[in-house]
Amino acid sequence: MDYSFILYLLAVVLVLAGIAGIVLPALPGVPLVFAGLLAAAWAEGFTRIGWPTLLVLGVLTVISLVVDVLSTTMGAQKLGASRLAMVGSLVGTVVGLFFMPLGLFIGPFAGALLGEYLHGRHLGRATRVGIGTWLGIVLGVALKLGLAMAMLGVFAVAWFM
Repeated sequence: MDYSFILYLLAVVLVLAGIAGIVLPALPGVPLVFAGLLAAAWAEGFTRIGWPTLLVLGVLTVISLVVDVLSTTMGAQKLGASRLAMVGSLVGTVVGLFFMPLGLFIGPFAGALLGEYLHGRHLGRATRVGIGTWLGIVLGVALKLGLAMAMLGVFAVAWFM
């Protein structure tokens, strides 16, 4: 029995879920995109998409994971954010999911601001940390979207060459 249709369908679902996951913190965005592209390569028997292309896609996926970790922490740490600010940012992001789409932007900022304010009781510093955390997250999302688009481009070029 030919399972290629199911694999192609799975590939589309995984890539779309991955792109959504770049913005939604509950899903591992770029790894899902990679899994979708791997499923598409598998569906056609790895004849168009070989191991060199998959290796490049894998490296881009690893880079996205590094970007994810660094972008979230660098914006906040650059301004000396406390551990409470980092936890607040995470909690704010999760709570923000319930108030989409605005909550995705306000949640991390508000959480970091509140966490830093509880840590030091200085509103000006807490505001700077909140903005730094938010900018780090926005930069991370932009970089991960760019990496996902690059992965789709590499895949498309390899597919049609």
